[in-house]
Amino acid sequence: MTDLSCDIFISGGGIAGLTAAAAFGTAGFDVACVDPAPPVTEREAKGADMRTTAMLQPARKVLEAAGLWQRLAEHATPLQIMRIVDAGGPEPEARLTRDFNASDVSDLPFGWNFPNWLLRREVLGRLEELPNVDFRSGVAAKSLFTREREARVGLSDGTRVRTRLVVAADGRNSPMRQAAGIDVRTTRYGQKALAFAVTHPIPHENVSTEIHRTGGPFTLVPLPDHEGLPCSAVVWMDDGALAQARFEMEVQAFEAEMTARSCHLFGPLTLASQRSIWPIISQQAERLSGERLALIAEAAHVVPPIGAQGLNMSLADTATLLSLAQARPEDLGDRTMLDAYHRARYADITLRVQGIDLLNRASQVRAPLLRDARASALNALYAMGPVRRTLMQMGLGVRGAQST
Repeated sequence: MTDLSCDIFISGGGIAGLTAAAAFGTAGFDVACVDPAPPVTEREAKGADMRTTAMLQPARKVLEAAGLWQRLAEHATPLQIMRIVDAGGPEPEARLTRDFNASDVSDLPFGWNFPNWLLRREVLGRLEELPNVDFRSGVAAKSLFTREREARVGLSDGTRVRTRLVVAADGRNSPMRQAAGIDVRTTRYGQKALAFAVTHPIPHENVSTEIHRTGGPFTLVPLPDHEGLPCSAVVWMDDGALAQARFEMEVQAFEAEMTARSCHLFGPLTLASQRSIWPIISQQAERLSGERLALIAEAAHVVPPIGAQGLNMSLADTATLLSLAQARPEDLGDRTMLDAYHRARYADITLRVQGIDLLNRASQVRAPLLRDARASALNALYAMGPVRRTLMQMGLGVRGAQST
């Protein structure tokens, strides 16, 4: 068995865990990060994550501080307008369209969109530049033992790690969270989401379009052109059985169905990637910290993919934890620091989990009267300028208009 000592040990090498490793490493901490699955960093590779992430304005500051933005900027697709379309009438056609323009609250776009496989590639490239970060793929954290002054983690390869702070970024079924005995509250919707990329003849013009009908939203997020055609990433949420059937559908039939669900807003959609599928839940940890342990990302909170909140909440976790660590580096991982982390993040996480839960339930409604009520609510909110601007600011994670 081999011993490893570090300031911060991160369990989980998804985008959130890798970004946290880059952030803490850039700040000068000695970091070790492990993940049982080797990261897939090529678009066409088996197991590639075909989802995309819209990095909202506050996330950019985290990426800049971690030395990542300069690697990502050339791949960014700006999101200037968020378009909400209600298609809840008898036929799948747009009956109400409302545009939320970032210029109403900021000089910058709402955010910048990136394919998840590309994010992994670029963050790993940054970690290779940091001699104080040790990333090990194919290795899992198996055990956690904490004392008041340090934590000890056992790895699947026999390595024993001694560290001052354990950061759990190991997913919704987090082994580190379970080892610490922290409970979660979970809501299941009976939905699954499909993620894939499409090309289409009508340009997206950097507009993110969320189409509501029944079962869940159908969202198209701008990507760079693919093989000379406008391209978008799609997340399609619906009842689990329907989503599973579409996942297994022949390509031609799937393209016809997704084109109809898109209300033909972009012309015929052509599948331009593999399809991936996953179940939709909401989940929140009852505490964000334990002895020598901090929970971030899906170990702390899981939300449906609405409003680009998931990974942006995760980066807010990292930003808060890093700020506390830098303020008192000599007391890294102690009870005072971790209690402060819980207090700083818990209320905001609760608000966003509950808000997205309500939005998702509204998107699932089937009864015509309820669908009409959803459209009326959207129209009313949009008509009230101050309310519309406040909602956009909350969605961005800012309290007022910002520019940088």
